[in-house]
Parts: sequence; C-alpha cells; structure tokens
Amino acid sequence: MEKIVNILFCGTGGQGVLAAAEICGWAALYSGLHVKKSEVHGMAQRGGSVESHVRFGEKVFSPLIPEGRADFLVAFDHGESSRLRHMLKSKGTNLIDALDSAKHAVMDPRYVNIFLLGVLSRELPIAQEQWTRAIEKVFKNKNMEENIRVFQLGRGGR
Repeated sequence: MEKIVNILFCGTGGQGVLAAAEICGWAALYSGLHVKKSEVHGMAQRGGSVESHVRFGEKVFSPLIPEGRADFLVAFDHGESSRLRHMLKSKGTNLIDALDSAKHAVMDPRYVNIFLLGVLSRELPIAQEQWTRAIEKVFKNKNMEENIRVFQLGRGGR
C-alpha cells in the first residue's frame, strides 16, 4: 500500500474515541502496515473535546494529519464533526450520518464507537480477522461477544 490513509476520530471525553483509534491502529498494524497515531485531549476528562489521528500505509513519517488531508472523519458527536470538518480532503468521507444509525441500532451507548468502526472497516483494506484481533487486544476479551456482534452490525452483517 503506497497511499497513506488518514483517519480522524473525534468526539467528547467518555465516548470511546481513543479506544476506537487504538483498535484501528492495531488492525492496520496486524495487516502489516506502518502506523502512526496521535491523541489530543480537551480540558475535561468527560465532556471535553477529544480527537485522535490515525495514519497508516507503507511508510508514515508524522502522526498528525495535515489540514484538509483526512480521508475519513469518524465523529461520535455532531458538534465535533462540524468543528473538524475542515480536516477532510475534498473527496474525503464524513461518517457523521452513520452516528445516528449507530445510536438507533445499538441499545448501549458504550458500543457506538464499535458500531462506527464496523462502518469504517467496510472502506479500509484491512481483513475482518485483523479487526477482531485488534478488538481482543484493546478490550482484553472484555465483552468480546457483544463487541464483535456490534462491529459486525456496523459492518453490515447480522
């Protein structure tokens, strides 16, 4: 993979932004890609702005996505999506519409981030087994059955 893929995860504290970015990074790493990741935390632990930049490809030099170069914006909050929309490239994909689908499809809000990862995974050159492995790594087998079920739901499976 010569092209660098840039994904900006954003939301507020407590929404699982950092966990989602961590899973994405591990999935790319398990796929043999070079990965860089960076996190920006807001003033408050819960409710403050949080963003995480994930970049992967054959060789990545900087963990930060340059303005206007994000391929994907994965927002867990409408306000954060609006605030960071300028980071998307002209033909980039904003997954904000999937947020409302996630909130309707998932009964427990703790799993919205996993649902959105499932949606994102459809667009990335990373195999299902690498995503599962990454979810297991990050959550250390905690609620694995439900995490995988919700991921598959977001991916389009049942």
